[in-house]
Amino acid sequence: MGDAPEKLPEDIEALQAALLAARAELASVRAEQSDDQALIAHLKLQIEKLNRDRYGPRSERTARLLDQLEPTLEELEASATEDELAAAEMSAAKTTKVASFTRKRPSRQPFPEHLLRERMIVSGPTSCACCGGSRLSKLGEDITETLEVIPKSWKVIQHVREKFSCRDCEKISQAPAPFHVIARGWAGPSLLAMVLFEKFGQHQPLNRLAERYAKEGVPISLSTLADQVGGCTAALMPLFLRLEAHVLSAERLHGDDTTVPVLAKGKTDTGRIWVYVRDDKPFGGQAPPGAVFYYSRDRAGEHPQAHLAGYSGIFQADAYGGYGKLYNPGRNAGPILEAACWVHARRPFFVMADLAENARRKVQGKKPAVISPLALEAVRRIDALFEIERGINGETPERRWAVRQELSAPLVADLEAWMREQRAKLSRRNDVAKAMDYMLKRWTAFTRFLDDGRICLSNNAAERALRGIALGRKSWLFCGSDRGGDRAAMMYSLIVTAKMNDLDPQAWIADVLARIAAHPVQLIDELLPWNWRDQNKKVNQAA
Repeated sequence: MGDAPEKLPEDIEALQAALLAARAELASVRAEQSDDQALIAHLKLQIEKLNRDRYGPRSERTARLLDQLEPTLEELEASATEDELAAAEMSAAKTTKVASFTRKRPSRQPFPEHLLRERMIVSGPTSCACCGGSRLSKLGEDITETLEVIPKSWKVIQHVREKFSCRDCEKISQAPAPFHVIARGWAGPSLLAMVLFEKFGQHQPLNRLAERYAKEGVPISLSTLADQVGGCTAALMPLFLRLEAHVLSAERLHGDDTTVPVLAKGKTDTGRIWVYVRDDKPFGGQAPPGAVFYYSRDRAGEHPQAHLAGYSGIFQADAYGGYGKLYNPGRNAGPILEAACWVHARRPFFVMADLAENARRKVQGKKPAVISPLALEAVRRIDALFEIERGINGETPERRWAVRQELSAPLVADLEAWMREQRAKLSRRNDVAKAMDYMLKRWTAFTRFLDDGRICLSNNAAERALRGIALGRKSWLFCGSDRGGDRAAMMYSLIVTAKMNDLDPQAWIADVLARIAAHPVQLIDELLPWNWRDQNKKVNQAA
């Protein structure tokens, strides 16, 4: 009896009501399913982020997974909200009672206390809605907060300098004109800092900035903006030189380079941006981090040799041949010890053992690549070394050395023996053999980390510093000239260093530009990001 089909009403109105009720129920179920999918995607993303924070980026697959999960969550959240609104509309239009569905959203955190509050009073009633009486007594108030943004506003600051004449000697007295960042300058430090950060930090070409400013009612020509950029970079050069001296005095440096297109006659040439990073945090160093960038028209080895002509210490980089002369033991400035990057060595093995990529190719109907068991084993062995490193990140060099001698050294010895055994069985043209040769030919540089706790396994610090340039290349298209490349390198040095020291680059540059004209040159170190940050903290605490 329970399985018998339900008898449908025979009149049209009842059928229409039943259909509307069914549609409302379907919309409510669809909204609930969309909410569940969004919640699952949110939890997956949170799990991956927590794992990444706790264990570090275990592989390229982790980074790709996060890149996929975030847009997926965005789409599912939008779809869930859309379905919820559709269900609400169907529920309002129905003639039969259907339980509506409301998404369970996490409780919203209060807005930060430092934000400006504007009270908009909604007048209360003047008489009682029940009896009409006018004897009302206020019990309290309920406040509903809405976050709003005030569009960027422009203003002209007038520095009024009054003149006075002496009644006795007729001498005219007047306060001196205020300092400007640029001689006969018309732009304030905050405006100049915004232009510099937009161009070099947000990768917005000056022509786009000029168009946007004109639409906001402030027409500034492209040539005028370019003049300001040139003047500011000249004013900030002393600060760059002090930053350069700080970075190149490190015990250990990370180095890398990337391409930049440079405008030439009828075409664009490929220039290079070089970066050298000081980051002592992995081995518990107290020196603040910093990065210096340089520009060159080509990738000749003479450029890094000139950059590091006075440097001696540990240099972590890839196997670029142009670095070769830096490692000559008879250098005038002292020896530079090569420390190879295990991430570069791991990458070709990972490409030949990427199971996730093969799964995607199979879903897309493409022919899957051949998975190499040897490459898979090499990745597993190298990942075991990185797992040990995560446990000693931030420890002292002595502690790192002790753990490596106990745990990492046996794994490295086994890896070498295994690779030499397997390499003897492979042909010279085999891709796995090429990846093994890359490591075995530089085995001393790869194993140097076992004897020095200051050395890292990877060169990720330099690659992170170059990430902004790689992301911005499609926005600014090319450098206008070699001089433009030099200016960009100098500004990248300041902006990236500010970010490495947890500063807002625009706020720091604005304050530096406001003070640098009258700042004593012998005290220029006070304006370096880490000193500036500490001074601001003291001022805020005193206030």
